[in-house]
Amino acid sequence: MSIFPGEVVALVVEGSTTMVAWPGDIQAVTLFVEDLARAKEFYRQVFELPVDFEDENSAVFRFGGTLVNLLSVASAPGLVAPAPVGSPDQGVRAQFTLGVTDVDQVCRRLAERGVSLLNGPMDRSWGIRTASFRDPGGHIWEIAAPSAPAPADL
Repeated sequence: MSIFPGEVVALVVEGSTTMVAWPGDIQAVTLFVEDLARAKEFYRQVFELPVDFEDENSAVFRFGGTLVNLLSVASAPGLVAPAPVGSPDQGVRAQFTLGVTDVDQVCRRLAERGVSLLNGPMDRSWGIRTASFRDPGGHIWEIAAPSAPAPADL
């Protein structure tokens, strides 16, 4: 069976059939972290979010309709084996972008929380203003908002 964007497919779980669109929304993202307690506190302080679920190996935060699961790196092989779990010093492989109203204002709030920016704030050629920072697990987060029009554009 081939699956194309917008196609509706049957999903069978425990004998029950449900029709779902493919692709659906991203429900969860799991990030592997070396220090779960440090990462959990970072997410609570920086994103001002409560922990949605936690156990001894993970802490989950809700970003709108998407869950971000911080999982202890020691538990990661259970999810991805036989693929190896990479270390944070092997280079960036993903970036998560959060839409904001005012990038500069959020950057000031991040600085108040001790967060160092990797770059920005800067206006990008594709019409957005961005800034990026790294969480304790090495994951890159970008904040973005539409750029203000140049005075000549007004």
